[in-house]
Amino acid sequence: MKIESISCILALFFCLFLITAGCTQTQYPQTENVSETYEKLSLETNSSEEYLSNETLVAFVCSAAEYVKQYGKEKALSEFNNPNGSFIDGELYIFAYTFDGVTLAHPVNPEKVGLSRMDEGETGVFLKECIESVKNGSGFNTINYINPEHNLTLESKLVYCVEIDDEWWLGSGVYKGPSSSKNI
Repeated sequence: MKIESISCILALFFCLFLITAGCTQTQYPQTENVSETYEKLSLETNSSEEYLSNETLVAFVCSAAEYVKQYGKEKALSEFNNPNGSFIDGELYIFAYTFDGVTLAHPVNPEKVGLSRMDEGETGVFLKECIESVKNGSGFNTINYINPEHNLTLESKLVYCVEIDDEWWLGSGVYKGPSSSKNI
């Protein structure tokens, strides 16, 4: 009985989170041109800051998940890995991993595709945290990572990830400012 109560509370919390995150509020247009979709969603940077909003991040990741549903895994991963593709926009890009930590897509670090990163120090810790989050449906995590848009400086990055199926998940991140750590 106690487990059922906890499960109901978790399910309610998850539904409320999805509603506030925007994944269930917007029906994404079915279009091959993701840039058009992105513009239609009015995803803009916060004018008072030079960093992107959390809403932009969630919408970007949700649009990538919708792309997978529409075009399938193979075509989606090809697009996600394309450094000139429609899923790389300034600091925003889609990365994808298996639940074993093998990189499926990473347009900024293409040399990592096909490799397991679970034993790569901070990256491995970060992947384990993301995997834990996405096994519950979706989630936010933070990491310190080099920002290609700010002269490769180490910055704090908020990452949002979603499960695609039992085999893999994807995510993206927005930079939130200078990091207080020296580690990646």
